[in-house]
This record gives sequence, structure tokens and C-alpha cells, in this order.
Amino acid sequence: MPLAPYRRVLSVPALRQALVLGVLVRIPIFAGGVILTLHVVQTLHRSYGAAGFVSAAATVCIAVSGPWRGSLLDSKGLRRVVMPSLVVTAVCWSIAPFVGYLPLLLLAALGGLFIIPIFSVIRLAVIAAVPESDRRTALSLDAVAVELSFMIGPLVGVWAATIWSTAWVLFSIEMLGVVAGVGLWLVNPVMRPDRDVADEAGDLGMNPPLSAWFRAGFLAVCGAAAATTIVLSGCDIAIVAALREFRQISLIGPVLAIWGLGSVIGGLVYGMLHRSIPAFLLLGGLSLATFPIALAPSVWPFAALAFVAGLLCAPTITATVDQVSRVVPEAAMGAAMGWHGSFMTAGSALGAPVAGLAIDQWGWRGGFVSVSMVGLLVALVGAGATISRRRSRERAAGLFSSTA
Repeated sequence: MPLAPYRRVLSVPALRQALVLGVLVRIPIFAGGVILTLHVVQTLHRSYGAAGFVSAAATVCIAVSGPWRGSLLDSKGLRRVVMPSLVVTAVCWSIAPFVGYLPLLLLAALGGLFIIPIFSVIRLAVIAAVPESDRRTALSLDAVAVELSFMIGPLVGVWAATIWSTAWVLFSIEMLGVVAGVGLWLVNPVMRPDRDVADEAGDLGMNPPLSAWFRAGFLAVCGAAAATTIVLSGCDIAIVAALREFRQISLIGPVLAIWGLGSVIGGLVYGMLHRSIPAFLLLGGLSLATFPIALAPSVWPFAALAFVAGLLCAPTITATVDQVSRVVPEAAMGAAMGWHGSFMTAGSALGAPVAGLAIDQWGWRGGFVSVSMVGLLVALVGAGATISRRRSRERAAGLFSSTA
């Protein structure tokens, strides 16, 4: 039966717990970014550029903190990493919504450095909850949970900001994130296979050296993850530009939801497949599927093409996480997921300016074409390098066996 893999993994209580925690903690994260922009523009009366600078500062700090805090997850366990995040986040965001622009910028950056490493934590918990044979199915469910959080968070946040002050909405959203983080700290999900919660509470030993796993194969997969988010974040801004050109701004939300629905369906289908698909192949497919959106003559064909491209969003991200988990030793998985998250964050930060510059030069269609070309180039280079490396290993193995 096609749904048998999902029935099997959802029968595991630890996986259900990790997925629910992931949704609860991620919704405030996705809502907070949108509300922060609205707060800077509407309440502080600054430009969108100023709002973007605050977001960029926080994004850079989040990217910097990923490997560092991921490594601490490996060596110290969840509770010792999350507790400082809870304290710093609570202090920063109880002050930031009620101060001027410069203090807000500094506090947002500090909060970014100490953000709860939720994506790493949840993915580690998902990987630990199921056997390796079910890993791709479980990670596909997590990717779907991310899409649902992305769809719910901004929608609820923007709705609240139309009724109440953005300062209080921003404060409330961030405090809900702290409450969700406290729940994560209390539950303390297991993040390594065959390791009980008591072990997670204490020191977990020395991490393997970076040189043992921070190699070409790992970096290649992280490059695919970064290129994926370049495509996705670039499409995000290109969709807004296109609907403004079509004079259908009111349909931005529905079109984004259609795009996200495609990703949800694609993620669920990918989780039912019997075999994994290489990340670079999926990245190439995502890039090729994104390109035709630029040819849409009106809104509804545009939405249909966005839905088709969305079918490959969640599978591509899932494939990069799955491949990282298979090329890195278990004891370094937290650091590896931190690096993977940093590459994705960097890709998100690059995608909008790449598409934005293309839109300024060639209109909204240029936004889709530019990020599609970036994704396709990375996919071709990465796939070529992977094939070449595999052939080199096969030749070396053949030479060794012939001389033995």
C-alpha cells in the first residue's frame, strides 16, 4: 500500500512528538520575520530597505550560530543548549519591540546568535526516532510540517498586525516562541538512536574532528541545500513582483498558498517512494520546473505553474537532509545539521537580492529565470563532480582488486 510507510513511521510516538514540537516552535519563527518587517515599516516609519537590513543582520547571526550551536548539541545535549537560548530570547524580545530602530537592530542580531536551533533539533529527533530504512519518509513528513508552519505563521501574524499594534504582536509572537522552547526543553526529545533521555541530559563526549567528515561530499550536499533556498527565496520575491505587475496584489497570499500546497503534496509523494533520489537531480528538476513560471501570461496559469514547481520544493530539501545524515558520523550529526542549516540560511539571504537585481533589469520574469539558472548550474556542477568522484573510486577499487 502507498500509505504503508507513513502508517509505519507515524506509529512511533517519538516521531509524532517531534513533528508536533516542530510545528509549534516553527510557527512563531515564520510569523516573527513577517511581523518584524511590518513593525519597522509601519510603527517605526522606516523604509523597506531598513527593514531588510534588520532581517539581514538577524539572518547572518543565525547562519553564524548554526555550526557552533549544532556542535554544542553533540557535546552538551539539548537542555544545556536550549536554556541559554530561552533566557537570551526572552530578554531580547521583551525589549526589542518597544525601542527605536538601532536598539532593535542590535537586539535582533543578538537574538539571532542565540536562537533555539530548532531545525537541527527536530531533524535530529526525527532521524533518531525511526530506523534508517524509514528515514526518508520521516524527513518528508518533517518537510511537510515546515511547509505547514510557513503557511500558518505569516498568515496569523499579518492578521493579528491588522488588529493590534505591531509592537505587541511582535512581543506576543516571540514570547509564544519562548513558551514553545520551554516545552521543547521539558520534553527533551532523544536526538541519537538507541540513546535514552538521561544520557542526553549529560555530557555526550568528545566530538569527532571536523576533518573526519567536513569533506567534499558533505560540502557538495550543503551546496545543493544553499542553491535550493536561493531558488525558493528568489521565487518568493518574484511572485510578489509578478502579482503586482498583474495588478492582483490581493492574490499574493492565495498564490503563495498554492505554491506551498504543491510542496506539501510533493513531500508526501517523495516520502512514499521506495528509493531516494539524489539531491542534485531534484535540484535540477526544481530549477527546470521553476523556469516556465516566467512564461505565464496571467494570474491563474501563473498559479498553476507555481504549483507544479512547488511539487519539487520539499523533496529537494528532504533529499539534502537525508544525504547529510548518511555521510556524517552520528556523533557529529548536530554540528553537521548546524552547517546544513547555515548553508540554507545563506542561500535564503542570497536568493532575494539575486532575483531582485534581475527584476530591476528585466522585470518579474527575470527573477524566475535568474534563480532557475543559478540552481541549474549548481545542479549540473554538483552532479558532474559526484559522477566523476564515483568513477574515480570505482577505478581505484578495480586497480586495487587487480593487484591484490
